[in-house]
Amino acid sequence: MFYEIVTIPIKPDTHAAFEAAIAEAVPLFQRSRGCRSLRLERSVENPDTYKVVIAWETLEDHTVHFTASEEIQQFRKLAGGFVAGPTHMEHVRTVLTGF
Repeated sequence: MFYEIVTIPIKPDTHAAFEAAIAEAVPLFQRSRGCRSLRLERSVENPDTYKVVIAWETLEDHTVHFTASEEIQQFRKLAGGFVAGPTHMEHVRTVLTGF
């Protein structure tokens, strides 16, 4: 399992609309090859910053299949208008779970 973590700074005072856009995008991910889950996290210290955490069965499910799909285009249309600056994306794998 691979996790894609995207850090997204959003425009001030757009939290509810951004969260609604991500909720609307959930079916896009549900029908995407290898996508196992999606979480939206909001920073406590920086409330205009969110993290989208997506679990993919394989790295290629994200980097090859999703990035070439219509779903990513639809996601960008839903969420893109809220972005306030550069985003940061990385892939991680769990190497230890303590609990």
